[in-house]
Amino acid sequence: MYAITKGFTWMPVTALMAACGGGGGGDTPPGTGQPDQATRIAAAEQTATTNANCTAVSPFYYELGDKNGAIVSGSVGTGYSATTQMNIASASKWLFGAYVAEVRNGVLSQDDTRATHMLSGYASMGSGCLPNATVESCFQMLGNDTYTAAKLDRYNYDSGHFQRWGVDNGMAAMDGDGVASAYRTTLGVETSFNGPLLAGGAITSASNYAVFLRKILNNQLEIAGLLGDQPVCTQPGLSCPTADRSPITAEAWSYSVGHWVETDPVVGDGAFSSAGAFGFYPWVDSTKTWYGILAREDMSGNNQGYASAQCGRLIRKAYMTGTAQ
Repeated sequence: MYAITKGFTWMPVTALMAACGGGGGGDTPPGTGQPDQATRIAAAEQTATTNANCTAVSPFYYELGDKNGAIVSGSVGTGYSATTQMNIASASKWLFGAYVAEVRNGVLSQDDTRATHMLSGYASMGSGCLPNATVESCFQMLGNDTYTAAKLDRYNYDSGHFQRWGVDNGMAAMDGDGVASAYRTTLGVETSFNGPLLAGGAITSASNYAVFLRKILNNQLEIAGLLGDQPVCTQPGLSCPTADRSPITAEAWSYSVGHWVETDPVVGDGAFSSAGAFGFYPWVDSTKTWYGILAREDMSGNNQGYASAQCGRLIRKAYMTGTAQ
């Protein structure tokens, strides 16, 4: 029914080595062949501050940690810290996927899967939500609720899938404050919303989002067991004839429950992520050992989420290998 990618998670040798090394909470024991903690941290810091892909997206705040907390963090340039509030755009999608997983106790129906994997046929939501709107009134505005039967079970990156699910599953009357309250109660995550756009309306900080990512690493949320679940291919073209539209066209990523799986056969490392259009890039590595965030807000366009991912994944690789990128 779905364009499901092969049922394995590609994992580089470095990720396998890192998985054997545990959570990275202290220095690696001698004789393991692993870089020690100081080497890992120095490599991550050097990459964040000097790699061309990172200087290109400066200024930003970055953080990398494990289930116990942050291990390395810093501000590159000025203007951003762990507590800076910002519009995270499509990084909101991971929160929504986690909300669906939580209210379904980790067992998704066919309709849940279609919605969270962007296969539902509701792919015409061309506008955001007004500040005083509800989930339902936003969905009904300007043809946002258009259903196209020919797009059922075809990948279309669009906010309509999530908004339709919200209308059908107890969120219809929620305004932005209502969505934030539901996430706070269900996920234990602090956000605000300037309008109830489920796929892109969250406002939060890196420190608040890190709480969410650590909950995943600690298996405190149902989404932890659904990372990469039933991944669908997303790159329109011969490699994925069932994909119509994706913001990531330069690489062959997959999509799962409100999040990306970085499965490109050339540069992918299997990480789970949810880059937002303004540059907020959260991730969990393929071994579910480490998390990271690159936080910034750039509304200039030009696919800032992908630009942040190109830096953030190098910080990830630098830490895992102990070698600056």
